[in-house]
Amino acid sequence: MLKELIDKFYLDREHDRGQDHFYITDAGKCARSIFFKFKKAPRKELEARVLRMFDHGNHIHQLIMKALSAVRRIHVVAAEINIPPQEIISGRADAILSLDNELYILDIKSINSMIFGKLEAPKEDHNNQLQLYLHFFNIPKGIILYVSKDTQDLKEFLVPYDAKVAEKLLKNLQDLKTKIETDTIPQPLPERPDNWQCKYCQFADVCAKVGEKELSWGEFKKQIEAEEIR
Repeated sequence: MLKELIDKFYLDREHDRGQDHFYITDAGKCARSIFFKFKKAPRKELEARVLRMFDHGNHIHQLIMKALSAVRRIHVVAAEINIPPQEIISGRADAILSLDNELYILDIKSINSMIFGKLEAPKEDHNNQLQLYLHFFNIPKGIILYVSKDTQDLKEFLVPYDAKVAEKLLKNLQDLKTKIETDTIPQPLPERPDNWQCKYCQFADVCAKVGEKELSWGEFKKQIEAEEIR
């Protein structure tokens, strides 16, 4: 009774979400999957259970920020702060901290204990996101703080700003913007379907139908619409 109503709440909320600009979390991600989001291509719906896990991650963020705000050596300069307005991308950093008179961007990530236990460096996609925060806020260092969802253990990594990485990420997004505007489906990840992103991609079935080359979205859309009619 309650389960069905709660599940429906999460599924309805997810269904209403669209995308018309880039987010910092898109940085370094599969260009084809982002393209499909913009074009509202058919996709597998996320389970309500998974959506609740995202909300749980937000709750963990709140607990961490509560603790940081109470530590005397740390000054929370800003929390949940949007990057300065940009033409094609938006994002919100978890916090800007001042520690021993130095500024840091803080990015909090909650992950399962199996991945947490193997972490010896930040995950590439998390590093990419932090690089853009550092770029837009013009702050030279950041901290990625990992929280184990299962054990609440913590790991932190100090990350310096890398201008080359940030500029490459922004160029790739600009290139993708051009493909979206010209209705050109990008190539898939070179490791498809073995890349970790492919394993969790909602567009895996559609991606497989497109194949390995770039393709006109208009032509492909006609193809999948014809298949739905059959």
